[in-house]
Amino acid sequence: MQICLNGEFIAKEAATLSISDGSFLFGDSLFETLKAQGQKILLIDEHLERLELSAKLLNFPCDRKRIEVSLQQLAARLTAATSRIRLTISRGSHQGLTLPEAEQSWFLITATPMTEINDEQRRAGTVCVIAPNQRVNPLNHLPQMKRGNYADCLYAGDFARQKGAGEALFIDSQGNILEGNTSNIFAVIDNQLVTPATGSLILAGVMRRQVINATIESGLSVVEQPLPLTNLQQADEIFLTNSLIDILPVHSLDGQATKRGSRWKSLMETLQKQTTKLQPDT
Repeated sequence: MQICLNGEFIAKEAATLSISDGSFLFGDSLFETLKAQGQKILLIDEHLERLELSAKLLNFPCDRKRIEVSLQQLAARLTAATSRIRLTISRGSHQGLTLPEAEQSWFLITATPMTEINDEQRRAGTVCVIAPNQRVNPLNHLPQMKRGNYADCLYAGDFARQKGAGEALFIDSQGNILEGNTSNIFAVIDNQLVTPATGSLILAGVMRRQVINATIESGLSVVEQPLPLTNLQQADEIFLTNSLIDILPVHSLDGQATKRGSRWKSLMETLQKQTTKLQPDT
């Protein structure tokens, strides 16, 4: 495991957190999850642009240049075939409810080996269930962000595991599918790729954008609109996306088998070519 705190690589035992830190007391932090293949970290710019935007909206200290340098240094230390990288930023220690001064902020980057989904697992697809709880955004005047206040996704994910599923899907009060507890969702309906539009409840996923771009390049139209559960159940194909799984087809939903298509395969091939070509050596 690699640990970098404010640009300094440290031992796990030295990675401590103040009991007055806002990330601990209030979940007041921002984070990104990235994937590295060998010593190449994928889609760095896209992740940091999203982090920067969230930080700007929340008046959150974010030194992108220092973070970029640390990510480059981290990449050179990676030895696993595939690594999961977690980048977290916090404002630092609080005095009551007053936000700390910018100089108290910190960033933490960790890297751990991960096992990628293999071809057989991807072809088999994943099992989904409907989450028992609602997707929330305490800052619902702003877009959904990757914030440390992550309880809705945490408990939805635990519910899925208890049911033997790989992902829980959030549904709103109108019966529309929003997203998974760790993923965005796509469905092929009437030869169109349909995905819910981002907003206060739906995250603008980095891999979501890559899939939309790849789909447009392939000539298939993409429609961002509400996705009722009834429509999803009749879709010709359903798949999930995030930066770790890339694209993962859905095998069943709440115990009912879903239709299986092959559109995801061509999109996956396009994504692999693009990410290999676009990422600079680090």
